[in-house]
Amino acid sequence: MNEIRKNNVPMNKKDLINKQDMNIVIVGHVDHGKSTVIGRLLADTDSLPKGKLEQVKEICRRNSKPFEYAFSLDALKDEQAQGITIDVARCFFQTEQRNYLIIDAPGHIEFLKNMITGAARAEAALLVIDAYEGVKENSRRHGYMLSMLGIRQVCVLVNKMDLTGYSEKSFKRIVRQYRRFLRKINMEPVCFIPISAFEGENIANHSEKMPWYERMNVLEVLDSLKKEELAEDKPFRMPVQDVYKFTKNCDMRRIVAGTIETGKISVGDEVIFYPSGKRTRVKSLEAFNREPIKTLGAGWACGFTVTEQIYVKRGEIACLSKEMPPKVTGRMLVNLFWLGRNPLVMDKTYYLKLGTAKVGMQLEEVRSVMDASSLDNKKKDFVERHEVAECVLSLDRHIAFDLVGEIAATSRFVIVDDYEISGGGIVMRDLEDHTSWVRDKVLMRNYKWIGSDISAEKRAEKYNQEAELVLITGERESPRKEVARLLERQLFDEGKFVYYLGIGSLLYGVDADIVANNITPFGKREHIRRLAEVANIMLESGMILIVSAIELDASDLDVIKTGIPAERISVVWLGNEITTDIPANLVIEDVDDIERAVETIRKSFKGKNGARAW
Repeated sequence: MNEIRKNNVPMNKKDLINKQDMNIVIVGHVDHGKSTVIGRLLADTDSLPKGKLEQVKEICRRNSKPFEYAFSLDALKDEQAQGITIDVARCFFQTEQRNYLIIDAPGHIEFLKNMITGAARAEAALLVIDAYEGVKENSRRHGYMLSMLGIRQVCVLVNKMDLTGYSEKSFKRIVRQYRRFLRKINMEPVCFIPISAFEGENIANHSEKMPWYERMNVLEVLDSLKKEELAEDKPFRMPVQDVYKFTKNCDMRRIVAGTIETGKISVGDEVIFYPSGKRTRVKSLEAFNREPIKTLGAGWACGFTVTEQIYVKRGEIACLSKEMPPKVTGRMLVNLFWLGRNPLVMDKTYYLKLGTAKVGMQLEEVRSVMDASSLDNKKKDFVERHEVAECVLSLDRHIAFDLVGEIAATSRFVIVDDYEISGGGIVMRDLEDHTSWVRDKVLMRNYKWIGSDISAEKRAEKYNQEAELVLITGERESPRKEVARLLERQLFDEGKFVYYLGIGSLLYGVDADIVANNITPFGKREHIRRLAEVANIMLESGMILIVSAIELDASDLDVIKTGIPAERISVVWLGNEITTDIPANLVIEDVDDIERAVETIRKSFKGKNGARAW
């Protein structure tokens, strides 16, 4: 088979391979003619399926409806009925120099969230403005969005020039007005082109109806745009989608799977996973129904096995040790565009999704708010719909990411509110948080860690349990030690690999130097960090570790979670009153009956994480 199809159009494979590929996004206010521009581009480059144009014209004739080039693009019936594009459409066309993927992003204000998705992978943009209606609110919003997403090659198409009698004066008025706006956001467009998409003027030809315009037409401009640096030439980034484990026929492979966003990876490379900092080497690259391969690059969905059996999970980013590392923190300075019906406010938890990571997020500070159409700055502590803001976000745990000026693909995020994508943006800077001092130590620990040949899965199978840290805390007078000891005894009698550690047991051993110098606020934080390090070693052995401590708070738990995966930690609070801000998995108010308290704990956590049976 020597040909492939795009838009059901046969294309010579050799021609496609020998040409550059470029992704273009097209945006504009509703009814300004985006779909007509695309339809005309497809028609004028012979990229429509054979007979498609005649078919659309015949349908319009039978329905006594004026023919529109947009109808060749809009596949959804309700889009044709409403005259607006609802979802992001992708289509292909080619010129003599390039193969183009053009992304039709919605222009109607209700569908701006889809525009974020549509513009995310574009190297350049066509921004359409109606010559008759002029610059609209969405025209300015879209310009700002393209700027915020880092798309610098923008060509402004002043469409429907036929409605102004091809007036040079009308064209220059829009150029002056919109260029003035773009300069406020530090954007200089590649060009302004007067066109009539419906009539085909200045799309693929040089219009005789506008002799006063002597520059390039749309297709010539597209071919003149600069290609972005190849994703393969950037540092390796692969967000971990999942880790697949095999056991059938003694197949003990653990395949780390994901899509390579940038860079390339080869067998033998040393890989570091962030934010954990764990390292290993690539043993093999895996793919279904393929011959063994040694190297893969950006754009590939792939998997690889590793030489050491380390514990990694979805949400981490695989990087190469020899290249620039990503940022790792729980606080970030961002630029975001809010789309939610309810404003973005403080004192509420949202979810931030970046790569494959999904983490709880709070709005910590709003540094400035800008109306994306007027560019007026406001000072307030919330962000309303369709506003752009510079904010500080606080995350429930550390994640890995890049800054927009370094690797855009791993700097973009969306915010989820009540199961809906309500905002999106880019990371401008990483900020220190209250556990940064722990994070740096944990990264070094994991990098230097000498792993066992016995995997966590083998230990879990042997002990019939999964390693777990059970933190039993509560009021000073609560029976923490008694409950912890009885829980340990019951699990031990049932054959579990379990140990009880009173937090005071560390004071005169691991923490002797802190005690000798008196415990200060910093000393307490270091005390908790060392507890987490001891717990990490015991969890690595496959143990259920039970720890009792007085009134642990959220800050203590954050330190512990920096050193131990959060999913391996369960928190039990004993007492009628919760006297700290720690988020407990279980609260037991009636603690007079120790045996009942232990029974409640076991019932609550039984079957958690699958393999463990309490």
